Amino acid sequence: MAFVDETSAAAGAATGRVARGAARAVLIDVGGVLRSDRTREVLADWAVRLGTSPRKVLRAVFGGNDEAVLVGRMSEDDWWGIVAERLRLRPDEVSDLRADMGARETWNTGLLEALRTLRAGREDPERRVAVAIVSNAWPVVGTILAREGMAGIADEIVLSCEVGFAKPDPRIFELTLRRLGVAAGDALFIDDTPANVDAARRLGLDGHVHTGNRETVARIEAFGALA
Repeated sequence: MAFVDETSAAAGAATGRVARGAARAVLIDVGGVLRSDRTREVLADWAVRLGTSPRKVLRAVFGGNDEAVLVGRMSEDDWWGIVAERLRLRPDEVSDLRADMGARETWNTGLLEALRTLRAGREDPERRVAVAIVSNAWPVVGTILAREGMAGIADEIVLSCEVGFAKPDPRIFELTLRRLGVAAGDALFIDDTPANVDAARRLGLDGHVHTGNRETVARIEAFGALA
């Protein structure tokens, strides 16, 4: 599977979502932030169904994915073939597990509304705040984001499986900032993983570890008020 590593604003324009002229930007994660993460719950249930341990199922589904499907070096179908071999799953069981992985997740409506409000009425380039989704994700996440119309709240969607590197690799932040045309010092990054936030801070971005909506919405609103 090919991935794209744009190194200029001109290359970013090919995506059709470049936020030229934005003064500042919020970069935000999907799983565990904009969308609930029920992975461990799902895999624990499947461990019972398969008569094994949750730890074994977790390793079977995700062991080694960081160098493969997560960064676009293997298709999702091929990865699930590996998972099937590890857990000795029938084709129908693989289909059920794949469906179950996403079926229990829900969108964080409070954060989505905060981002919509942040972007609304900011046509003045000197006050405009862009939004980028930055996620370590398998290809299915891109399908979900498109299906749910998430392009409507984000100027850029940057997925590890499409660009070839994953957080906390600094290149994913640098690429996102280039696409947005925003300096690191004018960006806020929100994630539920402290190591990812720390990596963004080392590049000069402001950072916020998401632990709950109240604090995160307040941080987004405070950041927007500075624009």
